[in-house]
Order: sequence, then structure tokens, then C-alpha cells
Amino acid sequence: MKNSSYWHETAPPFEAAASPGELDRRADVAVIGAGFTGLSAALTLARHGASVVVLEAGQVVAEASGRNGGHCNTGMPFDFGAASRRIGHQQARALYQLYGQGVDCVERLVTREQIDCDFRRTGKIKLAARPHHFGKLQAAHRQLHGDIDPDMVLVGPASIRSEVGSDQFHGGLVWPRSAQMHMGRFGVGLAHAAARQGARIHVHTPVTALERASGGRFRLQTPHGRVEADQVLVAAGTCQRGPFGYFRRRIIPVGSFLIATEPLSPELAASVMPGNRNATTTLNVGNYFRMTPERRLLFGGRARFALSSPDSDAKSGAILQRTLHKVFPQLHGVDIDYCWGGVLDMTIDRLPRAGSAGGLHYAMGYSGSGAQLATLMGDAMAQTIAGNPAANPLRDLRWRCVPGHFGPPWFLPFVGAYYRALDFFD
Repeated sequence: MKNSSYWHETAPPFEAAASPGELDRRADVAVIGAGFTGLSAALTLARHGASVVVLEAGQVVAEASGRNGGHCNTGMPFDFGAASRRIGHQQARALYQLYGQGVDCVERLVTREQIDCDFRRTGKIKLAARPHHFGKLQAAHRQLHGDIDPDMVLVGPASIRSEVGSDQFHGGLVWPRSAQMHMGRFGVGLAHAAARQGARIHVHTPVTALERASGGRFRLQTPHGRVEADQVLVAAGTCQRGPFGYFRRRIIPVGSFLIATEPLSPELAASVMPGNRNATTTLNVGNYFRMTPERRLLFGGRARFALSSPDSDAKSGAILQRTLHKVFPQLHGVDIDYCWGGVLDMTIDRLPRAGSAGGLHYAMGYSGSGAQLATLMGDAMAQTIAGNPAANPLRDLRWRCVPGHFGPPWFLPFVGAYYRALDFFD
């Protein structure tokens, strides 16, 4: 078993990276982070003639963009009613539609840039993990099926085995236009597309200082030299290092972990996922899973409320394997080929954030649904940088800091205990 991301291990290398010694000293826009947000923004900006420098601390899509479950889902990943009460019905409705627009944006880029990443509209199913949870899915269907999401389909308990080959679930709710793809190949393809348009992508080039320079420009310091730019986009997700204290106080880094089986036989794969959709469960500390085109089952979840590290990933992988065998007993004896973890950039209310102030822009806080939203928001923030502030659909969302949070999330074990208790007593 490899303790590394399946997406990284099975993606081609990114071969257009500029060497550290060729660091551009001047650019119209500096983008911090080469995940889906930063690469999408760099592509749009470069296509419109801006000189763009992308500064990435590691490799292209090395963090959350290349360490997730491979889902690209429509539909809000949290309760629509709660979001309506918090930000108002109209804004919640617009945010709900934003996720579908994100999937459409990914599909357009895949088609236009001819990115080979197995993009497929498989649909997503949310599975009732307890018998009474199906009533909650029925209520969500009644609330959303009208003018908000008429494509939704309710699957009753008697029919759920046509979707998932397990006795653990009691009905489901399907979003048919959700998609899946190979995250590593999409990210590398996006990076190559941006580089073809002239964006300069520097890997292993962390930003260690960010300040205003003379003339209103920004000065970005890296271990390989300094860059000056008229505008800056921070697209660095969890921002655990560097001069990003403002964002660290507002982003909660949360570990999420995955395992990938060996390729299954056609018969065994069909017995596990006959509906072949992306799947999530209704538990607060639940699981998510999907099948790959080569018939590997990817199975993930918040196995432990801890950050990703080699030791943490291995411990979480063992927990996930036990859960996998409980959900799908037919997979006893199947080898696990990959085990990995990643860090989600969660906000306290799970709503994404993007904004601008004096030439400094940001987009992050996707809270576990970043593949589609990050790609869309990268394009939106590129348009904002180009002079169209109305292009940012999140511009009116306020963003308060998390009380008592200044960096490492010391409170994660308590949060985990709280949500596990909710599941236990539900």
C-alpha cells in the first residue's frame, strides 16, 4: 500500500514549471497557490493578456486540489434551510446554484482545453444512514425540487440497492448532474493550459513575506527572490505558513482521509456501486465514496479529527478500512493500494469566501466542496481583478474570525467529540 494520493501517483508530471532561478521580478498579477483556484484564475488572466506569476510552495495541485475524493457535485453540501436563515433565501438560492455553475465551468474547461481527466456526469447520491434520516431527505426534496433544483430524484428504501450494494442505507437523494473526474490529471491539464497562455508557474516557491511597495504595488518575498505585482490573488487554502495571519484566523484546517482499493472485477464493482454515482452519507461524521474508471473504490471520511501526516494518514486508513468492510462486506480480502490524507479549508459556517481590498484579492473556504467551486471562483476572481467586481458572487458575504483561533486548530478533538455525539444520539 502506498501512503500517497492516488491522484498524484496516477497523473502525468507538470513539465512547464519555470525554474526558481527564472523567477519573474515583475508581473501584473501574482497568484499565490497552484490549486484549482489559482490555476483557473491564472488561465483566465493570461488569456486576457495580463502577465501572471503563480507562486506555489509545493507542486501543482499538491494540497487539497489533489487530495480529495474526486467528486464534482451540484447542490449545496449543507442544509439549505439553515443557510437561508443565516444569509437570506435569495442569497442562499444563488449560492446553491453556484455549485452547479461550478460543475458547468469545469466541464467547459475540460472541453475547451482538451484535458484528459475522465470527466463524467455520473450524479451524486446522499444516502440515509439511519431509517429516520430518509424523512430528512424527503423534506429536503420537497423544499428544493420546485424552482431551486427540479432535477433531484428521491430513491426510496425499497429501491436503494439499485444504487448502492449495501444493507447500511435506507434511501437516498440524487443530484443527477453531479460529476466526477481524475483530480490530478485535471489539475495538471489546467496548469498546462495556463502555461500555454503565458502564465509563469513557479513550484517550490513559497511566499515568505507580502507587503506594499512603492507606487502602490505589492512586494512578494520568496526564498528565490522578490516579485513585484500590481495585484495579488491569495488562493492558498489553509495557509498554514507564510504571511497569511488574517486568513488563518478565519480558516479551520480539518483533515480528511481516503483509501483506494485495488482494481475490482467487473462483477464485484457492480455489486458495490450498481448506480456508479458519487456517494455521501447523512451522518455528521460520515463517509464519501465513488468508483474510478479502472474500478477502484475510493472510500473516504473524517476518520479522525486530526491533520494529515504520514502517521495520521496510516491510522485513519486503518479506521476507514474497517468501516469499508462494514459497509461493503463483499470487499473483505480486497487489497488497499493507496492511503492518503488532505486538509480542508473549512469556515465556521461552511460558506465559501472571496473578496478584494485595494488590489489584494482572495478566494478560499470551500469546506470540502472545492473542485467545482474553486475552479469557478478562480475564473470569477480573475474577472474581478480585470475590473469587474460584480463578477465575484461572494462579495457581500461577511467573514468574521473564529474566536480563539490563531493558527493550529487546538479545538479539533472537541469538535470531533461533539459531532460524534450528535451521530450517536441521533
